[in-house]
Amino acid sequence: MEEQDILNLETGTKESINLTPKEVNIVKVTIREVGDKKIQKAVFSVKHPDKEEPIEISSIKWENKGKLDVSGSWVNLDEDKKLRKGSALAVTLAVKDAKTLKELEGQNFQTAEDDKGYLCLKAY
Repeated sequence: MEEQDILNLETGTKESINLTPKEVNIVKVTIREVGDKKIQKAVFSVKHPDKEEPIEISSIKWENKGKLDVSGSWVNLDEDKKLRKGSALAVTLAVKDAKTLKELEGQNFQTAEDDKGYLCLKAY
């Protein structure tokens, strides 16, 4: 949509649907480069039972140093070019006993809300 068209839009009457935490199915995992530094992040395309089309989740709620934390699904590598042990992504793999992100496709995951009400994968 062109800028001029957007400037002339009126407010709609339909309420937005807030998705609640439920079990989702991971349809696909992709890697995106984010920001000026092009830092890599895993993006999980998931099927939520309350929405027809897939949604994207790119954060993880996990136990970090004894407390629950929410992190972006950043791709942190060690010196051997493997996912860093103890990272949010590594913990997410361990929850499903998976060795690679690709192995998460087709898996069901429970979701949780972060502090702002957005859904994230629950990896604890």
